[in-house]
Amino acid sequence: MGSLYSEYLSPTKVLEHYNYTKETLDVPQTLSRQVALVLIIILCCAIVVENLLVLIAVARNSKFHSAMYLFLGNLAASDLLAGVAFIANTLLSGSVTVHLTPVQWFAREGSAFITLSASVFSLLAIAIERHVAIAKVKVYGSDKSCRMLLLIGASWLISLVLGGLPILGWNCLDHLETCSTVLPLYTKDYVLCVVTIFSVILSAIVVLYVRIYCVVRSSHAEVAGPQTLALLRTVTIVLGVFIVCWLPAFSILLLDYACPVRSCPILYKAHYFFAFATLNSLLNPVIYTWRSRDLREEVLRPLQYCRKVAGVQGRRGGTPHHRLLPLRSSSSLERGTHMPTSPTMLEGNTVV
Repeated sequence: MGSLYSEYLSPTKVLEHYNYTKETLDVPQTLSRQVALVLIIILCCAIVVENLLVLIAVARNSKFHSAMYLFLGNLAASDLLAGVAFIANTLLSGSVTVHLTPVQWFAREGSAFITLSASVFSLLAIAIERHVAIAKVKVYGSDKSCRMLLLIGASWLISLVLGGLPILGWNCLDHLETCSTVLPLYTKDYVLCVVTIFSVILSAIVVLYVRIYCVVRSSHAEVAGPQTLALLRTVTIVLGVFIVCWLPAFSILLLDYACPVRSCPILYKAHYFFAFATLNSLLNPVIYTWRSRDLREEVLRPLQYCRKVAGVQGRRGGTPHHRLLPLRSSSSLERGTHMPTSPTMLEGNTVV
């Protein structure tokens, strides 16, 4: 146990692994590189702000406390933490990397794997919820709130375990020949395992959506309404954007597994592929707020309030106190004389 801790805290271990897997560690701090780092930081700050606004909107309005919005809120939380993790990863990369101890390096990379796992499991939870609500047409009552929260908690627990496996011992600190080129302290087997798990989950999600689509298209009942189809399109867009953004990164990791050390120079450019993957966390809140007028209004209300207050203070003649107006529903069904009992149609009123 003592030798394990001594290796985890060794100040030279990371440098040893990077020397073995990389052709060169000299990364000149050119102006273009510095500009790119600043742009990445700004991008990540935008990710944090966007997803924080979504979380606030979902938390403060009881209209968004249904199963679907709880899972979307969980996805927003994972995207927010992904933005924070990528900021830390960016600030601790480059010349700083070789000065890290292994435990610091594991924390840097593990946080990214944990948030990625949480995003994948959130997409799976959304797919299961859509399958239950549309294919099974079951009502999500208040008695199932604990079950949904337990599902969300379990997804984070599994993500923590999956991202923490290297620091728990599944690493290549004593076996340089098994190390990944992209992630020099991770074993190639671990990287392949993670990519395989994610690929299987995403394939299962695609199968669920195909099944849902078939049920909706073949149904002549209330479940096949336009709101339901719009909702199905939205979650399908979210899944499609995730696959498009992360497919290059997954491909690089698979290539990393197949390539012997120092034989594939493109692996040294892997950070560009992961930077592209980060766009997924920026686009998710844009997609489901753009597709839902109610959620969009709720997300923008704090910004509108701040702008209104700033305008009043600028004119000096306005009243100093303003209250937020209650959220007006965009749904014609909610303005009707009765509320629908189908959870699908109820959620379809605020198309997410």
